[in-house]
Amino acid sequence: MDHAHHLPGGFPWRTATVVTATIAAAELFALVAVGALHFARPLRHPASAPAHVRAAAAVTRPVVHVPAVAPPPSHPLLARSRVAVLVLNGNGVAGAAHNEAVRLQGIGYRIGGAQNAVRHDYARSMVMYVPGYVQEARRLARDVGVALVAPVDGLTPARLKASRLVLLLGN
Repeated sequence: MDHAHHLPGGFPWRTATVVTATIAAAELFALVAVGALHFARPLRHPASAPAHVRAAAAVTRPVVHVPAVAPPPSHPLLARSRVAVLVLNGNGVAGAAHNEAVRLQGIGYRIGGAQNAVRHDYARSMVMYVPGYVQEARRLARDVGVALVAPVDGLTPARLKASRLVLLLGN
């Protein structure tokens, strides 16, 4: 039968714990330093790289030619009588599009149509325009007191009926 032997002195637990914690802290510091160097390398500015690294990077980059896109043709602000406006009722109030079309006609705009929008839950009114008519759209927005001006979205050319501006009435 085996018996436990009594040790002559106490085991230095406190010293062993301090030594182990010091070694673990040194390993953690080394790992953090290696990780920082590894992840900081891509963030370094290319000009700070050695010349042979910059030369190799310049050779391996593909050359991409992007065609220049001409801006849309600009024209002087057209007279109100030369701009057709489609008025859409997006608030559900009966006759709102017709009443606004009559008011716009009184200001001098040509009316391309007054009809209901697909939805009747628009919170705010907006003026939409086809490409090249942003100046006229901003003027119409000032004339009717609308803050939102945006390119035409979601309307087919058949629905526009040759109108260049759309006034969508919201609540």
